[in-house]
Amino acid sequence: MKIQILGSGCQNCMKLAKNAEEAAKAKGTECEIVKVTDIKEIMSYGVMQTPAIVIDGKVKSVGRVLSVEEIKKLL
Repeated sequence: MKIQILGSGCQNCMKLAKNAEEAAKAKGTECEIVKVTDIKEIMSYGVMQTPAIVIDGKVKSVGRVLSVEEIKKLL
């Protein structure tokens, strides 16, 4: 499983990445977490507001920091 965190590297982006890591560990899900900061790559997903989370190529959330519990439901 590949989880991408789209954003500039701001506090919210870092928090979302941390929550994604915690959620994956809690579920025992093996995954690769990648932080994407390139604006062109972010826009290629149709994302205009960050942070965003992409799981296996599908945008799951835009413009908010999901909690660990919310991310666990997506995994």
